[in-house]
Amino acid sequence: MLERSSSRPDDGKTPSQTLAPDGLAVTLQSLAGARSELIGTAPTDHETNRKNMALLIQLRWTAVVGQMVTIGVVHFGLGIPLPLERMGAVIGALVLLNGSRLVWVRHRAAITNNELLVALMLDVAALTAQLYLSGGATNPFTSLFLLQVTLGAVLLDARSTWSLVALTCASFVWLTLAYRPLDLPPNPLSETYTLTVTGMLLGFVLNAVLLVVFVTRINRNLRERDANLAALRQHAAEQDHIVRMGLLASGAAHELGTPLASLSVILSDWRRMPDLAADQELAEDLAEMETSLQRCKSIVTGILVSAGEARGEGSSPTTVTAFVTALVEEWRDARSARTLYFVNTFGEDVSIVSDVALKQVIFNVLDNAYEVSRDWVELVTEREGDNLVLSISDRGPGFAPEMLAQLGKPYQSSKGRTGGGLGLFLVVNVVRKLGGSVTAKNHRKRGATVRLTLPLATLAIGGKF
Repeated sequence: MLERSSSRPDDGKTPSQTLAPDGLAVTLQSLAGARSELIGTAPTDHETNRKNMALLIQLRWTAVVGQMVTIGVVHFGLGIPLPLERMGAVIGALVLLNGSRLVWVRHRAAITNNELLVALMLDVAALTAQLYLSGGATNPFTSLFLLQVTLGAVLLDARSTWSLVALTCASFVWLTLAYRPLDLPPNPLSETYTLTVTGMLLGFVLNAVLLVVFVTRINRNLRERDANLAALRQHAAEQDHIVRMGLLASGAAHELGTPLASLSVILSDWRRMPDLAADQELAEDLAEMETSLQRCKSIVTGILVSAGEARGEGSSPTTVTAFVTALVEEWRDARSARTLYFVNTFGEDVSIVSDVALKQVIFNVLDNAYEVSRDWVELVTEREGDNLVLSISDRGPGFAPEMLAQLGKPYQSSKGRTGGGLGLFLVVNVVRKLGGSVTAKNHRKRGATVRLTLPLATLAIGGKF
């Protein structure tokens, strides 16, 4: 019976297992931090409010021009005297307000619901002042109050909208009690009635046109906001998947660490036994077993790294050519595959950091290509501007159209396995955290290419190259 050596470590931990307790915290902190960073920097209502405030400024310029034209037509065209100085002062105040608001919006970090409410209330106040000077509630342009209420219903929350409704109703009631009457020229009743109906028609048309133009544009802003929020929720869901996989990977590393350490010590003991070392065939089997064991350790460590640490342990200075060349050789040796063809057109070499997560990402894509195309896989290294581009091609069946449309989404797999499709999901997320992008396309006849684009500034030592 074989006896085990006393060289077994007391804690029984492998290099991969040492990542489990502390690495679990690091991995989860990294993932949770990425998720909170994503949520914290996501587009909020402030950007939409900024666009809507710009629309209100445009509407106010339209009001200024419209009031000037209307006052000129009524005073000079119809011969109905108006207090031009006071009405001109209201228009001047609107111009000053709009000019200051234009500068204010450009330098404002965020625009709130209350600020939109104040802007609409100022417009109601200006409209009320002009109506007070031109007939009060008898002026057919009182229908423009409805424009402000409608805009408030679209832009504001419920409480602010009702505040605006209360203000417009109070303004209308006040205009029925206090106003400057119009000094209408002596005309038959029928002619006065015609002027009133004409004014009501113009007010209706103006209301309808402004509502269609501005509400349509506001709705477009709101749809863009909803699309951004939907994308944010999708990214948050993807981060949740990564967190859960980080837990699973760390738990697996913790559970597998002890048996892997035990096997490593046992194999080491066996190789030192004279009887076993004398048997050449058995010695070769033991060497192969040790190689496979080291491969298992590497896989466990790679899972931990690719689950969330974009710049994990195991980084070391190297160059682009040395990194990719060593990677290709390691992949060929680990898979016993000689059908990987490597083409390096990068040009002048650049110093970078050899990153474990990046290597695992490239291994993942190579494994997927090799699985569907055993006889030919090609890796091409290129430089495009300040980016490192890695293109991995195969002669397999290619990607299904729905997979190309959902590239990087979890559980999108062509292998028909429940829970599959996480490989490219991890690839996309790790490359995204490095500031790069992943694209995929099918060839016209057969095969596909996955293209990894990585900024050299992210990979370079000290962020410079």
